Amino acid sequence: MGIKDSPYYNKFLKEPWSYVTGAVLLAIFNIAIFIINGKPWGVTTTFSYWGAWIFKALGGNPESWAYFQGSKGEVLANGFANHTGSIMNIGIIVGALLASLLASEFKIRKIKSGKQVVAAILGGLLMGYGARIAFGCNIGALFSGMASMSLHGWQYLIFIFLGAWTGSKLLVNYFM
Repeated sequence: MGIKDSPYYNKFLKEPWSYVTGAVLLAIFNIAIFIINGKPWGVTTTFSYWGAWIFKALGGNPESWAYFQGSKGEVLANGFANHTGSIMNIGIIVGALLASLLASEFKIRKIKSGKQVVAAILGGLLMGYGARIAFGCNIGALFSGMASMSLHGWQYLIFIFLGAWTGSKLLVNYFM
């Protein structure tokens, strides 16, 4: 009997999980991350470290920037392999790839138009900029913020909804 013949293979790897299962697992992982790191789950701050490490590898000196003074400078000095946020982000990327492959949903799609490229680049830049000025993305600012009963998590929920609504209207009217 092969692995694909197992009922557990279909139940856990092929069929979609329920929202309740996903919510419970996210809660457990959020608690585990808080225990391991001593701080809530976050994703986007790690990208600033990645950019600084790349800039440093190209001969730059990000250690002199105000952003990387204090504890952030220590993280920068310790490097990629010693940064738990980097390991988690790589895990998220690899996990998403594996999930799409296991569900037979991975597809490389043809670019339809230049407008699609512009919309993707503009959307990515705006989301990245917004995540940095909000001190977090939907994980750090929303999910972890709400889980810790912080007012900023609820404010983020309101404004991410308004931003998504506005963005979808712009996308439909100007880029599709």
